[in-house]
Amino acid sequence: MTPLAAQLATQIAATGPMSLGDYMAACLMHPEHGYYASRDPFGAGGDFVTAPEISQMFGELVGLCLAQCWLDQGAPAPFVLAELGPGRGTLMADLLRATRAVPGFHDALRLHLVETSPVLRTAQAATLGRGDVAWCDRVEDLPDMPLYLVANEFFDALPIRQFQRSGTGWRERVVGLEGDGLSLGIGPEAPRPELDHRLGDTSEGDIVETCAPGTVIAAEIGTRIADRGGAALIVDYGDWHALGDTFQAVAGHAHTDPLAAPGMADLTAHVDFEALALAATPAAYSRLCPQGTFLARLGIGARAEALAQGLSGGALDSHMAAFRRLTGADEMGTLFKVLSLMPPGAAPPPGLDP
Repeated sequence: MTPLAAQLATQIAATGPMSLGDYMAACLMHPEHGYYASRDPFGAGGDFVTAPEISQMFGELVGLCLAQCWLDQGAPAPFVLAELGPGRGTLMADLLRATRAVPGFHDALRLHLVETSPVLRTAQAATLGRGDVAWCDRVEDLPDMPLYLVANEFFDALPIRQFQRSGTGWRERVVGLEGDGLSLGIGPEAPRPELDHRLGDTSEGDIVETCAPGTVIAAEIGTRIADRGGAALIVDYGDWHALGDTFQAVAGHAHTDPLAAPGMADLTAHVDFEALALAATPAAYSRLCPQGTFLARLGIGARAEALAQGLSGGALDSHMAAFRRLTGADEMGTLFKVLSLMPPGAAPPPGLDP
């Protein structure tokens, strides 16, 4: 039993089962034993690899996309360039390199990273090597100015709650005790007015996931963009409408039991993009787009060919494998989706449809 598992077991024994959201929050962000608070989980030596770690092309194209949005909105200055959950800072480093030639962009940007992990803040500082980076714990702490933001694999790690349909009510799935170990259980049936709109598209026993922290953050981003201008690119795995159990754990690049070793595995769930888009009102939002389609529209094929010109042998094979992983229908190309937020009446960013 991990130290965090022992703490959670003691808490549950004293106060009763906890929601899945409380369990996820403890496992990921406990100040001493939390997954993100205590390690750098990214890359081949970690537990998972994100798109920016696969190839520089991802961050480059995201950067040029945001820069074009900035130009299309009149090149406001100054503006906030922000990333939520920046990992090691790889995406932001590629973004900044790709946009160096955009006139005025770097002079006008004020770089802010929303990150709570001390370990990852240190890694980000080393990757970026800049003296003008500002870190904050919350989106609400960003300066009040036009906001150009990217969130790649951020919303999937926010705590969710799960509710199972029971007649015209719902039963919440909870984490309790079975013997000395943690186990998933289910609470009593109760009305959930916030889920009344899901009674029409669910059946007995169906599971619906909600993510209150995600909708709160989307609402803050949407309000800022609607009021001050800007754009947000949200890239994650999930779909337009949440249905079913998507709670999962990954350790050592493999799926594992999410209750087996609290604090030692990454816990995630698929993103309900519809909930984020609706929460972001009064901002406008684009149609949800598969990552592979988005990158293809931005020219990743031509960029891959240009980079391939200087490669051969194993380096070329790795480069083309990265291209296929980012765009392939059987890899990240369709599992991952892209949603943008923009001011009312503004065109969506390049690569996305209104």
